[in-house]
Amino acid sequence: MPREFPYRCLNCLDHTVVREFDVSHLTMTCPVCDSFERFVNGDVFDQYEVYESTPPADLDWGKLDRSEKLLVSEHVVRRGHSPADFAVEDSSAVNTQ
Repeated sequence: MPREFPYRCLNCLDHTVVREFDVSHLTMTCPVCDSFERFVNGDVFDQYEVYESTPPADLDWGKLDRSEKLLVSEHVVRRGHSPADFAVEDSSAVNTQ
């Protein structure tokens, strides 16, 4: 049986779709909020929520906007990085070190 991967609507956070392929995100119209929106990989969103409740000590999480936080979460989950691999610059841009 193929593995299924959940993707969560980033606009309403109320709708999840399941697909048999593993990508960082999908872009589609959400049937709940009717917005053409990004659906983020469920594992990435779970990591984002963990960091929201317990920010990583190695990164100034509070200075990042939501898209930057999701980018960090994606790199941690899907690419094997750690929060220590990122730096927050004065302009609030996230860079890998």
